[in-house]
Formats: sequence, structure tokens, C-alpha cells
Amino acid sequence: MIITNQIITDFLQTRQATDEICAPLIMEDYVVQPDVNVSPPKWHIGHTTWFFEAFILLPHKANYTEYNPDFTYIFNSYYETFGKRVSRADRGNLTRPSVEDVYRYRDHVTNQMTDLLEENQSEELMKLVETGIHHEKQHQELLLTDIKFILGSNPLLPSYSATFEEHRLEKQKNKWIKIPEGVYEIGHIGRDFCYDNELGKHKVFLHPYKISNKLVTNGEYLQFMQDGGYKNFKYWHAEAWDWINQNKILAPLYWHLVDGIWQQYTLKGLKEIDLETPLTHISYFEAYAYAQWKELRLPTEFEWEVAQEYFDWGRRWEWTESAYLPYPGFAKEEGALGEYNGKFMVNQKVLRGGSVATAKNHTRYTYRNFFHPHLRWQFTGIRLAK
Repeated sequence: MIITNQIITDFLQTRQATDEICAPLIMEDYVVQPDVNVSPPKWHIGHTTWFFEAFILLPHKANYTEYNPDFTYIFNSYYETFGKRVSRADRGNLTRPSVEDVYRYRDHVTNQMTDLLEENQSEELMKLVETGIHHEKQHQELLLTDIKFILGSNPLLPSYSATFEEHRLEKQKNKWIKIPEGVYEIGHIGRDFCYDNELGKHKVFLHPYKISNKLVTNGEYLQFMQDGGYKNFKYWHAEAWDWINQNKILAPLYWHLVDGIWQQYTLKGLKEIDLETPLTHISYFEAYAYAQWKELRLPTEFEWEVAQEYFDWGRRWEWTESAYLPYPGFAKEEGALGEYNGKFMVNQKVLRGGSVATAKNHTRYTYRNFFHPHLRWQFTGIRLAK
């Protein structure tokens, strides 16, 4: 019963945290989709609710009936197991169901989940609910970053929150951390929650290296820009060079040159850039180019994991030089959950560390985030190695 009471508390707190993220929104904010990689807040609310219904309530709660047969079609993200679904690019076209309808669905599923957890304490169910909680925590971060992209695409650049602090100064002095050559263990071990892509504790050999104890700042990156970094092909991969030229990329996402002064759109609105705070919203392409300009490099994810105890993390998702690949012995879970991570292990780069938008108690030093190299809408930054 203690376990059940705790899981109910965690579940309800997670659901409440999502509601708090959406509290500053007005109705029109819920349905906008300015980019294919960004989902409207209404869709996130529906999808996280559908996840609990599809993965837990329908197979585990006696006599539970589907709330609305259409909701699997519109709120399924990428699970082929559940059949056809609305394409990602069309999520912004879902003016119906209404926001009120989706919240009624959300309340219904929350209440049904609470009832189920009070009557069923099986280990299988607890594992599924824990996954569902962390799945919603992932979407809380996506909600924040998608809301920022939505409002940051608005010509008025409106403020989302006067209190959300996304730029935290790192007060420690610059230092290179020396890590000796050796064989190190990588991966998650223990009974605490993790995703399947973290499992498979294994050994890696690392050559001696050094890694910075601080993230690259806005001011440091501005020097790269002022030195013509975006105009010199020698710093860029061929694909990246095509990308910046085709898209006319001249600065990190959300940077605006206003009357000769660089300003940055934040969740508080448009602010003059703080040169001392960590850089954010850059692609892997830009991170690599900056490292080339500095005649340094990005760390591998293994180098990052071995050294993480020597520096603070959680301000920015940090690009690594590692491709997103399975660990030795990786095996997909049975059923729909087997689609959670494994099928994305191609053409993506690993990020480590978490960010200011990451939900409480969600990240850990073995957490492997992953994105395509050109994406920038997350709170991504740079830590250098040599």
C-alpha cells in the first residue's frame, strides 16, 4: 500500500505540473503549430492522456471502455501497434475536439487511473504507470519548448511567464578537467527508473582527454559570429553548410539584431543577451562548427558520462559527438513500448545532461536524449573537450 500511495501521489503531481505549465496560455495558444517539429499544447494534453488510457486503462481496468474511438487516431504519436494516425504536420489542423473537450477527457482518465491504482498493486502495473509518469514529464519539457517556439514565432514576441528563469549563470571559474586513459563502465544499473536505451552496463576504453567544467556562453559564441563563423565553410560539415545557406542561418534560434544590439527571445519576452550565461538553442551543426573554430571538439557521450561528477549539469542539453546507437545487448520491450526508443536509433546525435525545462526528478547522468543534427528548439548548448 505504501508503494501504491506513493505512485498515486507521483501520478497526480505529474498531472498537476502539466496543468501548471499550460496555466498562462490563452485559448488561441493551444492549437498553433508553426513548425512540423512543434506540436500544439492541446495535442500534448490529449496525447499524454491517451497514453495512460491506451497502455494502462484499456488492458488493465475491468470494464473500462474507450472514451472516444477517434482519440487514438488523433492523439497517437508514432506507435504503429495502434494503427493509423494523424500525420505530425497536421496536428495544428485539429480545431476539433475543443480544448474544453480535451480537458474533460484528461479529467476522466486521471480519475479512472486513480481508481485503478487504489485497487491494483501489481508489479507489472506499477512499472507501466512509472513509465507513463516519465513519459508525461518528457512532454512537459516539450510543452515548454513548443510554447516558446509558438510565442517566439508570434510577431509581437509575447511573454509566457514573468518568473520562468531560463538563463542561470555558472559561477565557477573556467577549468579543464583531466580524465586519465582507462576502461570505464557506462550505462544504468540499479532499480531506479530509466529508459531501455540506458540499459546494458558495459565497458568502454577512453584515451586521456580534458573536458571543460563550464558551458560555452553567449559572449563566447558571439565572438565566433563576429569572426565570420557562419560565413566560413571550413568550420562546417558539408550538410551543415548547405543547411545554414539554404535557411539563411546567421545566429542561434531566437536571436534578433535590434538597432545593432543582439537580443534574445525568452519565455519572459525579448531581452538583451546576457553575455555571461550559457548559450542555448543551437543545432549540433553549430556546436560542431564552434568547436572547430576553437580548434577543440565536442565530447563523446561516454566522455561526458565519465566526467559528469566534476561539473554542474541540467542547464542545457549538451550535444555530444556520439551517434544515437544501441548499447551492447540492447533489446526492445515486447508490445507497443518496444517502439519507444529503439526505432529512432539512426541519423541522430546523443545529448546529455538535461535543461532548465526538464521536469523535476526526470533526468539522471545516464539519460540519453537524441535529436537530428539540425534541430534547435530545445534548450541545447555546448561543452567542449580536447
